[in-house]
Amino acid sequence: MPRQPPKAPRKTPKKRELAEWIERSNPQKIGEAEWEMLRALLAPISDNYLRHLLRDSGVPLAPMVEGVRQESLDALESSLCALLAEYEAGDAARRAQVRKLVITAKDHARLAARREAKDGFPKEEMILWMLTWLENPPLFPAWIRLRRAALSGDN
Repeated sequence: MPRQPPKAPRKTPKKRELAEWIERSNPQKIGEAEWEMLRALLAPISDNYLRHLLRDSGVPLAPMVEGVRQESLDALESSLCALLAEYEAGDAARRAQVRKLVITAKDHARLAARREAKDGFPKEEMILWMLTWLENPPLFPAWIRLRRAALSGDN
């Protein structure tokens, strides 16, 4: 019987690699420079999965790293307002980056909306919020106040 070659050692799971990096580095906040370094360190890894791991880590994240949070309407509003500040402070290239992040989140929400018919989570409402943000970012804070009032019945 021929000998089997030894199995290659299993790779460390991404979550553990990230936890080890956080423990070694002890970052006060993870910004875009750390984001790029982590993408290289943990490659191959999707931006979506890396964002998920970073959000779960408990370390504060810069708005462009945190992305568009969609676990609740409050989280969505907060993240869109933080991204609005990035958008307004940026040049044309930065504004394009911010818009791309929101467009990707909107596209993910549309996919989720197709699968959510049973649980009733407000993905369609979230999509409306992101579309409104994309149409006119500086108008979003005023619009969201009016929208929340309409949703709560305080007309």
